[in-house]
Amino acid sequence: MAGTIAARLTELGIDLPKVAAPAGAYVPYTLSGKILFVSGQIPMRDGSLTHKGKVGTDVSVEDGHACARVCALNILAQVAAACGGDLDKVARCLKLGGFVNCGPDFNDHPKVINGASELMLEVFGEAGKHARFAVGAPSLPLGCSVEVEAVFELK
Repeated sequence: MAGTIAARLTELGIDLPKVAAPAGAYVPYTLSGKILFVSGQIPMRDGSLTHKGKVGTDVSVEDGHACARVCALNILAQVAAACGGDLDKVARCLKLGGFVNCGPDFNDHPKVINGASELMLEVFGEAGKHARFAVGAPSLPLGCSVEVEAVFELK
């Protein structure tokens, strides 16, 4: 991974994780023309969940925010895989979709998913600005706290 974005990751002290294999009957990403769709990524680091449980009860909003950042790191690893290791092929992040494992009275979904959004801005600058949704879910895969999906435009 050589280039401007690789240098930016180094400057930020970020090492992308190894890409995780799909845990079901789907692929980690699909490419249609110049649009790259990345399947939902959960907060796995070195084969283990970083946070498990409901945000707002078992997990703090701050830890949920950190969890969303881990999801975004996994998204970037998938994007790098799709781009042959060259993140300079990304024209921009178009959209993030964030799911927060929480109870019915929780309403800080945006604060949690900001962890993913902020990373895209740190890494891609202006090209990291994106549309987004942040919603609650009664449960998520493996009991994780957050899941984030993404759509990118490639050059």
